[in-house]
Amino acid sequence: MKKIYTLAALAAMTMLGASCNSEWNEEQYEHYISFSSQLDSKGVTNIYVPYSRHDKDGSYAEGGEGRSNYQLPVLVSGSTDNTQNITVHIAHDPDTLGILNYARYATRKELYYKDMGIEGMTYASYPETMSIVAGQNKGLLDLKFDFRNIDMSEKWVLPLQIADDPSYGYQSHPRKNYAKAILRIFPFNDYSGDYSGTGLTNKVVTGYEVKEGVTVPIETAESITKASVRGYVVDEKNIFTYAGIVDEDYTDRKKYKIKFTFNGETNGSVTLSCDNAEEIEFKVNEAVIPSFRISSSMDEAKPYLEHRYVIINNIDYYFNYMPVEGTSIRYHVKGTLTLSRDINTQIPDEDQAIEW
Repeated sequence: MKKIYTLAALAAMTMLGASCNSEWNEEQYEHYISFSSQLDSKGVTNIYVPYSRHDKDGSYAEGGEGRSNYQLPVLVSGSTDNTQNITVHIAHDPDTLGILNYARYATRKELYYKDMGIEGMTYASYPETMSIVAGQNKGLLDLKFDFRNIDMSEKWVLPLQIADDPSYGYQSHPRKNYAKAILRIFPFNDYSGDYSGTGLTNKVVTGYEVKEGVTVPIETAESITKASVRGYVVDEKNIFTYAGIVDEDYTDRKKYKIKFTFNGETNGSVTLSCDNAEEIEFKVNEAVIPSFRISSSMDEAKPYLEHRYVIINNIDYYFNYMPVEGTSIRYHVKGTLTLSRDINTQIPDEDQAIEW
C-alpha cells in the first residue's frame, strides 16, 4: 500500500511539473505598450536634461548651445519576450494635462503646468512613431529640445500618449497612466540644482536708523530659512533663483527672479541682477562681492561616483515682497548657498537619477 501511495505522489508531481512548465511557455500577461515614466507626488515625471548635449569629445552633439535630447523608454510588458517588430505611434496629450491642471490648481492658472508640445512651440519635438524590434522589450523615444531663450519660471511639461488603432498591431497599456506621460522638463547646467539654503538668512527690515552718520536698516533678529533653494537654468553660464522666501508655488513668482552670472570656469565672482529691479526695489550690497567655487572629489568606497560641489559666498541683497497691492515687506537676504551633486561617471546623464 505504501508503495502505491508513493507511485501516486510521484505521478502527481510529474503532472504538476509538466503543467507548470507548459503554462510558463505561454504568455501570462498581455504584450501591452507603455512608457517608463514614474509619477511624483504632483502627478508628473521629472526629467533632467543637459541644457546643451555634448559628445565624449566635448563638442555639441545636437547642433549647438541650448540644443539637447532625452531618450524616453517605451516598454513591451509580458512574461515572454516580444517576437514581432512593433511601430509605436506617439501623440500629444493636452486633455490629460488639462485635467491634471484643473484638479490640482483649479482656477489658479498662474500655477498651471505649461505645455511644451502645443503647435508653434519650438522648445520640444518628437517623432510620430518609434520602433521596438523583435526580440527586444524596450525601445527609446528620442525627444529633442531647444532650450534657447526658455523662461524656467514657467512650469514646462511635455504631455504624451501612446496612440491606439486596430491597424497598429498593438494595444497601449490599459492601466491608468501607463500609456500616458506628463514629463516635467528641467534643463541643467554646471551651476543649476537644489542648493542647501540653511546658510542663507532672510530677515525682515523693520525700519532704519543713523549710525555714525550712515543710515542702516533695522532688522528682525529672527530669520526665515529655507532648507532648499532651487537654481533654474537661464543659459549655459547663468541661473536664477527666486528672491528670499519666494518659490515656484507663488503665483507672482516671475517678478522675483534673481539672476546669477558666474564669471569664471571653476571659481570667480558672481554678478547678481534682476530684470524687475525697479518694481521690487532690488538692491545689492556693494560693500561685498559675491563669489563662487566648484570642487569635486571621488567617493572612497565607490570610485566611479563623483561628488561635485558649487558654493556661492557673500550673497547680500535687499528686495520688497508685495503680498497684496499697496503692501510691501522689505527683506534682507544674506549668506551662502551650497550645491552638492552626485554623478555616476560610468553612465550618461540621461540614464542616471542626477542629484540636482
